[in-house]
Amino acid sequence: MFERPDAGERAVLVHIDLDSEAEPENIEEFRELVHAAGVETVAVVTGSRNQPSARQFLGSGKLEELRGVLGEGQADVVLFNHTLSPSQERNLERELRCRVLDRTGVILDIFAQRARTHEGKLQVELAQLEHMSTRLIRGWTHLERQRGGIGQRGPGETQLETDRRLLRGRIKQINRRLDKVRRQREQGRRARRRRDMPVVSLVGYTNAGKSTLFNRMTTSGVFAADQLFATLDPTVRRVELPDVGPVVMADTVGFIRHLPHTLVEAFRATLEETREASLLIHVIDSEDPRRDENIEQVEAVLSEIGAGSVPILEVYNKIDLLPGATAHVDRDESGQPCRVWLSAATGEGLELLNDAVAERLAEDVVHHYLKLDPSSGRLRARFYEAGAVVSERILRSGEVALEVRMQARDWHQLLGRAGLSEDTLEALPDEDWLAAANG
Repeated sequence: MFERPDAGERAVLVHIDLDSEAEPENIEEFRELVHAAGVETVAVVTGSRNQPSARQFLGSGKLEELRGVLGEGQADVVLFNHTLSPSQERNLERELRCRVLDRTGVILDIFAQRARTHEGKLQVELAQLEHMSTRLIRGWTHLERQRGGIGQRGPGETQLETDRRLLRGRIKQINRRLDKVRRQREQGRRARRRRDMPVVSLVGYTNAGKSTLFNRMTTSGVFAADQLFATLDPTVRRVELPDVGPVVMADTVGFIRHLPHTLVEAFRATLEETREASLLIHVIDSEDPRRDENIEQVEAVLSEIGAGSVPILEVYNKIDLLPGATAHVDRDESGQPCRVWLSAATGEGLELLNDAVAERLAEDVVHHYLKLDPSSGRLRARFYEAGAVVSERILRSGEVALEVRMQARDWHQLLGRAGLSEDTLEALPDEDWLAAANG
């Protein structure tokens, strides 16, 4: 009989450099993950191999070393900075007589701790069940076969089969609930599309400062901390931007290299907000030595979820930690803002970001000088209600000269409600406007 040992809060970390690994994991990032899970690291076992052992991932010598470290540090769980197969986890637990978890298991545990909303809890449970379904045999090896003979005949279903059936049923139930959540989110997106309301979604590597920046931009109180996956449940707020009007801002879960596919699939309902966004703000930790690698990982995940074609504005955060760095905006060859350098912690450069977002979203802004006769008071009032009037002049003829600036969609909607077209409005030449302003 083999029963899984209990896990504790003192861990030994294992990191092996594998020649066969195209993208090796980072041990410092794994330390941060373990810390975010609330586990104390008592020792780290490192080594190198050409490729992992199919049976126990480690060789016999390294396994003996790990057994000794476990005894010295009085640890009760071993955490691997790698993906282990179910059989490798089972064999390692038999040898070490303690709980063994791989990198995916650690990430799932963090997500389980951080989920707060009903939707977030459903998504995490789905990912856990999908992960667990391949590992059920570890806890039930003593019941994995039906037996014959007197006293050993059963109802025709082993305990393992019963558990698998129950898991499948629960997974179907959660998927039905998440489908309902997706339909509700889609209704919200359709409503925003009918109102032509842009959606700006914050994305980035975990702990890049997305939630701190989100709080600055929306004056919200979203939980923000210097740890991996501080934000799990998505948050949506409405803000007003100059030349754009109301905009929906969305804070999303952070990405990480080799994000488990079970999590990507489970959080599809949340990540659809990213795919449907008008603009993505890619928040980057500018002082992270792995900055370029993290950017590549985020771009890979965006491509995986179908958001690779959404326009992106890069935000290099934490310039307060870079000696001599100042807030500024970089522009591409067409003159569009493509990169903003700022500090979400201090607020330096926040106005530059708001202007850059407004500029990226307000590519279709109309700017007109209009001449209205005294009988057009209702139309003048409509422009004021829309917040589109930049300035106003009274001409010598008694007519009103208006400078209006607004989104093209709002311009056409306003004219439609007023029963007018652009041809019926009298534009004021620039020189006449200047003359009115001077006189």
